Amino acid sequence: MPRTLLLCSAIACLLPTLHAVDLAGAPGPVGTSSGAKLVHRLEITKPGVYENYRVDAQGAGGNIVKITADDVTLRNCEIFNGTGNGVGVFGTRVVIENCRIHHLLNGTFEKQTDAHGITGRWGDVTIRNCDISHITGDCVQFDPDRKQRGSLTIEKCHLWTGPLTEDAPGFKKGQSPGENAFDSKTPPDGERCKLIIRQCYMHGWNQPSQISTRAALNLKEHIDALISHCVFDDNEVAIRARGPGGRGDARVRIEDCAIYHTLLGVRAEDKIEDLKILRMAYGPEVKTREERHGGKELPGYENTGEHEAPPLESLIVKTRP
Repeated sequence: MPRTLLLCSAIACLLPTLHAVDLAGAPGPVGTSSGAKLVHRLEITKPGVYENYRVDAQGAGGNIVKITADDVTLRNCEIFNGTGNGVGVFGTRVVIENCRIHHLLNGTFEKQTDAHGITGRWGDVTIRNCDISHITGDCVQFDPDRKQRGSLTIEKCHLWTGPLTEDAPGFKKGQSPGENAFDSKTPPDGERCKLIIRQCYMHGWNQPSQISTRAALNLKEHIDALISHCVFDDNEVAIRARGPGGRGDARVRIEDCAIYHTLLGVRAEDKIEDLKILRMAYGPEVKTREERHGGKELPGYENTGEHEAPPLESLIVKTRP
């Protein structure tokens, strides 16, 4: 074979691998493997690696897994069947990876009560390759106490909800629990909390639901956020970016994301400052690409490179239901 053809053939073989690096979602494996240890609650008070736990909360509340130590990795776990938070993070330099967190249902469908997938205090926290679904709060929420500052990275995760496949206490089959895939709460001033969300697949945050306005990302208060290479599908609002208020304002930069089958792509609120939307791709059935609420003038606003999206399946990894 001529040298040129050999080179072209080699490049063609590499293309799928190179493309896979940019796909959104949890590439897996996610959850436990053989020999997993069954527990009903897990408290982590010392540094180290904690892996292959099957944490069946048996309907209990509180923080089902509570991390109070620094320098902790929680890996390859399944956390489910509770009325409280899946993981509460109260240390720093914490990594949560390859975990499946689901069915944390508090209150009733009609009376929403929070039970988050992962929550806790801002620090140096990374959430990677996790599948989080069917919670009555947010898949991830930092910091409900609004007392800490720090950074949070969420990468290559599948953050979703959808109709329950069977009845559960306070819920009926077909009801879709939860508020948002992510929600931010911070101290109102001082150094901004740093948020990075990249290569995540977020879907199912639509109506009918437990709240009046449902968004995959609810970006608010005193954060500096970078959202990149994420895919949004089947949502009421894909990205809700909120400006100045009594608890600060979000600074949001969105790069190379794609939105499909959504009522509203980006909801810009309260004259948010420095909202940057770069190279956003829109797929079919996005009713409105952008709306502004609480003021039309957005200081520092930029929106460039908007384009049509490729087929959804080409941008996401194959995820388990």
